Amino acid sequence: MQTNATTSEPSECLLRIVEAAPQVSRRYQFFLWSQADLQRWLPHKLLVCGAYHREYRDLVFDVFNSVPISEAALRGLQSAREPAIMAAIKRWHLRRQQPCWLHRDELPAGDPVADMMRDAGYQQLLVHGMSRPGRPEEIESIFLFGSADHVHEDQALTHAEMLLPCLHTTYVRVHTTERQMIGVGNAAGPHAAGGAMGSTARSGGITEREREILLWVRDGLSNQQISEKLGISALTVKNHVQKILRKLGAANRAQAVAKAMSLQALSMPSGGPQGDRNL
Repeated sequence: MQTNATTSEPSECLLRIVEAAPQVSRRYQFFLWSQADLQRWLPHKLLVCGAYHREYRDLVFDVFNSVPISEAALRGLQSAREPAIMAAIKRWHLRRQQPCWLHRDELPAGDPVADMMRDAGYQQLLVHGMSRPGRPEEIESIFLFGSADHVHEDQALTHAEMLLPCLHTTYVRVHTTERQMIGVGNAAGPHAAGGAMGSTARSGGITEREREILLWVRDGLSNQQISEKLGISALTVKNHVQKILRKLGAANRAQAVAKAMSLQALSMPSGGPQGDRNL
């Protein structure tokens, strides 16, 4: 379980989050940032971020998850037209754009996101966002946090309110940078490949074997330990890792894992190998 900010100088924790934010402009950097002091401030295993895309005139979403989720649940978190996102936005508006909780039982029975929440032990998702000044229905950004950790509700809502300006500014910068790199003229639109911005193209070309090795790297295993798990030589594992680093443009193993996770490259197909392993 993550260390709660209330036990470790919360003002200093928030200050470090804010000070680190200006260096964040890419998706993988955002993921690394969200896993540092932000985890102490607002513990989570799932972070859904949506930002308004002016060319598409719609919200476009990214999902940053550190526990495996199904493809159906992933799709359910990538569009403002999916039941879970619609319910989150509705709840947020009913609370007059204040941080609030979306409880699992508020989602339709059989909804993939509700199933994912049950499997991951989430009773609720924390929801907060930002609208245009004077136009509460026009959402600029929206964020959903999921965690099975027992965090006092009032404290978590207060922390979300305090964090929002920094979270909004940082994610919108990332959203804009990534959109420019992909190209705003992409004819596929915001809902292609499940609604994320070019999510298929963002996989980095990682093969199934490389994904399997990345899962073990994520768990902190050495090349020798991975070779014993997979029944291949340590040299073969080393070669795979070097290919992964090149494909993802990563400087080291930790950065490769962060990039792969932010690209959804570690999401396992339903029923696939190690699909039920948590981080």
